[in-house]
Amino acid sequence: MFYIFLTVMLVVVDQLSKYLIEKYMVVGESIEIIKNFFNITYVQNRGMAFGLFQGKLDIISIATIIAIVAIAGYVYREKAKLTLLEKMGYTYIFSGAIGNMIDRILRSYVVDMIDFRGIWSYVFNFADVWVNIGVIFILVDQIVIKRKKKK
Repeated sequence: MFYIFLTVMLVVVDQLSKYLIEKYMVVGESIEIIKNFFNITYVQNRGMAFGLFQGKLDIISIATIIAIVAIAGYVYREKAKLTLLEKMGYTYIFSGAIGNMIDRILRSYVVDMIDFRGIWSYVFNFADVWVNIGVIFILVDQIVIKRKKKK
């Protein structure tokens, strides 16, 4: 039940942030938060991560749906064997995939707004952050914790 609640909360944070960006900003508008480093920039991404596959919404949507179903099926089947970090990791990845899928279905694009110009030129959103956090949880579990158990 906790993981369902966490998924709902993560999707709500993602969707609320996107709603607020669309309501109060125009496409391409950027608000500087930390000079020459961090901005809130409204971008409509019709592709996927790092701007790949622009305009290929059908391919991306099918792949995302397959990923969502695969993750849900795997976690349901293996829930007794998964560690806490793995469960958290899959919950975050699942939440991010759902958040961006909602955009693709309702808007035909994904709203991006987190812009670290001091690091790179890509703009992303909270759903993308959730996926990355999830991957980190799983990597930590696989590399650090399970390696220690084997020793």
